[in-house]
Amino acid sequence: MFDYLVIGGGSAGSVLASRLTEDPAISVCLLEAGPADSSVLIQCPAGIVAGGLLKGWQHNWAFKTVPQAGLKGRRGYQPRGRGLGGSSSINAMLYVRGQPQDYDFWAAQGNPGWGWAEVLPYFLKAEHNERGASAHHATGGPLNVMDPLCPSESAALFVQAAIQAGLPANLDFNGERQEGAGIYQVTQRDGERCSAAKAYLTPNRGRPNLTVITGATVQRIVFDGRRASGVEVRVDGQLQRLVAQREVLLCAGALQSPQLLMLSGVGPGAHLQQHGVALLHDLPGVGEHLHDHISVTQVVDAPRRRDTFTVSPQGLPMALKGVYDWATKRRGKLTSTIAESGAFFKSRPDEAVPDLQVHFVITKLIDHARQLTFGHGYTCHLCPLRPASRGTLRLASADPTAAPAIDPNFFGDPADMALLIRGFRQLRRILQQPALATFGGRELPALAAAQSDAQIEDYIRSNSDTEYHPVGSCRMGPGPLDVVDHQLRVRGLQGLRVVDASVMPRIVSGNTNAPVIMIAEKAAAMIRQDA
Repeated sequence: MFDYLVIGGGSAGSVLASRLTEDPAISVCLLEAGPADSSVLIQCPAGIVAGGLLKGWQHNWAFKTVPQAGLKGRRGYQPRGRGLGGSSSINAMLYVRGQPQDYDFWAAQGNPGWGWAEVLPYFLKAEHNERGASAHHATGGPLNVMDPLCPSESAALFVQAAIQAGLPANLDFNGERQEGAGIYQVTQRDGERCSAAKAYLTPNRGRPNLTVITGATVQRIVFDGRRASGVEVRVDGQLQRLVAQREVLLCAGALQSPQLLMLSGVGPGAHLQQHGVALLHDLPGVGEHLHDHISVTQVVDAPRRRDTFTVSPQGLPMALKGVYDWATKRRGKLTSTIAESGAFFKSRPDEAVPDLQVHFVITKLIDHARQLTFGHGYTCHLCPLRPASRGTLRLASADPTAAPAIDPNFFGDPADMALLIRGFRQLRRILQQPALATFGGRELPALAAAQSDAQIEDYIRSNSDTEYHPVGSCRMGPGPLDVVDHQLRVRGLQGLRVVDASVMPRIVSGNTNAPVIMIAEKAAAMIRQDA
């Protein structure tokens, strides 16, 4: 018996388990379906690509979407972290908060306490920025934020090219303004990944009031009437029932939190009955409003850029030196996030704030690194910051071990395609600036053939996929299709909250990991205040 059961040991779950057990009178059990985060591939930053973390293996659920009409019937890829740290153990470690307007929008949708002025203190509480404290940053928090140790020359050349194309330089995407080009700050410490687990769990695993169980697959949430009272969980093949005296905190992410709610009888009634799940609470918004940053890549073959990651005879000495430098000094090429620099820019001059983001990746990254490529080159990921398309998350089966039916409905709203076509042309212009063009890079043939709007649209539909940021499937708000209230309590039930990216009313304008950590910091404060 515990005070709190936390389902999911990812970014949000790690924060909750750590913050709640700061009170020695509170007991917490953290349940994670995946393994511990001890793999060297997780700790080494370049493991995201060089170690295959994006491809699958034991630390990645490696989900797929249902066939997407907007992607010519292709099934999209949906990698999600599996293990302590969740997706913060396999992501690109970029520290991006989004725009203040994102959070003011959340508050304006009927969520008091979630405006920028209210959430900024929780970003600061989480952060230890090695640049030091300022109006926008803090020191002393668990999450280490720093400048890259060994940024590549190619990443800096992209920034120069973007400036040559007319973008301002930006030394801090989380500072006064987001617009511009620069080098991303990263969640690393001493040359290693600083995941949420590394930041919040690892230093506190010895607390007697914290129990962490890995390899624990939660089958369903158990209710006493309309109050969540515990979970059924399978550990080492044995089905157990654990009791929560105060609350069950669901932190399984935008794809698995709604799935587990539905498996527990909470969700759209007709859909649950189709799968033979006994209905406890008809909550039609569960699994609605799923959305994600859709991303299209521009891939350039650049044999003269010898500082990019590659599979080639020329790249072998660099790889061996990188392994030696990281193994002996935690320095060198393998401290790279691969996506080192980027930009936020406006698709049209009259836009109030940037509506497009670019990640410059120092390798030819095709199909999420699942397709082996040879030779030096680089890749730019372009995504609309606030996509209009909305999809759904549904059960594919009543089997708790089955993957859910994921439908982001990419390009369901034509505004997303129109925006990407505009951004595609602007990005191509950046890559043609002297800083990069002097090295003789060549677009891959399919990209080079995309010149007219129709050809660019065809290329986008053939080559775009997730930027790894699914959100919104348990949306926060006061409306009939909202799932949680502004304190993240599931509507119509007691003792149950959802704390992860699924509660976002609208996706933030940037990478989602730092915002999820902020959400969990704020949730922990609310939970402790209620207790």
